Amino acid sequence: MKQGIHPEYHQVVFMDSATGFKFISGSTKNSNETVEMDGETYPLVRVEISSDSHPFYTGKQKFSKADGRVDRFNKKYGLTSK
Repeated sequence: MKQGIHPEYHQVVFMDSATGFKFISGSTKNSNETVEMDGETYPLVRVEISSDSHPFYTGKQKFSKADGRVDRFNKKYGLTSK
């Protein structure tokens, strides 16, 4: 690899703005805010949605039945599968 062209990879704390959930992950993202976690000081990056607030992971997602092409064809032309 060429030296000096890659961003610095370091540990940061991501915080979900909606729930306050925090987790540590590696990133090249920088921030002026810092937070202390597990006795260490890390840059704090705020995110709008994480696994703690996303409807898919919380089980609050509404599922609508999505028919496939074959099902739509059969429904349109009155065919039923036997």
